[in-house]
Amino acid sequence: MKSPLKNQWVLITGASSGFGAAAAQAFAAHGAKLLLGARRVDRLEKIAATAKQSGATAAHFHALDVSQTASVETFMAWAKKTIVNRKSPIANLHVLVNNAGGAHGLDTVASAKDADWETTFQTNVLGLLRVTRAALPLMLHDAGASIINIGSIAGHAAYAGAAAYCAAKSGELAITRALRHELFGTGIRVGTIDPGLAETEFSNVRFKGDQKKADEVYAGMNPLTAADIAETIVWVASRPPHVNIDEILIKPTDQTDMGKVFRRKA
Repeated sequence: MKSPLKNQWVLITGASSGFGAAAAQAFAAHGAKLLLGARRVDRLEKIAATAKQSGATAAHFHALDVSQTASVETFMAWAKKTIVNRKSPIANLHVLVNNAGGAHGLDTVASAKDADWETTFQTNVLGLLRVTRAALPLMLHDAGASIINIGSIAGHAAYAGAAAYCAAKSGELAITRALRHELFGTGIRVGTIDPGLAETEFSNVRFKGDQKKADEVYAGMNPLTAADIAETIVWVASRPPHVNIDEILIKPTDQTDMGKVFRRKA
């Protein structure tokens, strides 16, 4: 049976690692056409090549820093040109995956640094707004098109040392809900996927390269994987046009709440 994503243009931000890279491969398996953006272009090149081997009918990449308006505008101009110049029965963006984000530091409000807070909000909140604003003109009012934002369990429950990140992901959730109202009647679907503990480069970035600390986050438990979330993203995007998956909170079986994790003894 032909996938509804076959030959459809899919744009993924933060596609150089984690959920974004896994989503690229998952959409590729459905024969989608990919537009991949991230700051690490060398990684994007490899991911695009692998995506083509996995079945993508096209896989293009370009540098993208969602924290910079000029970068977003340059990227989207490239994306528009790429779509228009390719011979395809579908010449508009069908799926936007707003994945770029991340946490920076695990400091309390009393000890945190402005730079970490600013980066957190620039990527998770303002970056999401910038990319969505720039992408919307490429998304025709076409039943079945999707904007899928990647949130977090942190948008539902706060925890110590993550005030800015929790606030940012709460903001992502609010933006998703507001956008759902704003695009009501257009046929464009809007939703959020909010993972719990998932083992990617997330903790390594949060702890600024301290791999030991990052490994401790997942010690003794079975976390979600990037592939788990990618599979969910593709499932949401491939629902029938009359079905909108508004919100999914997805956690590993070993996690019931933000601070409640089952850990096996070594």
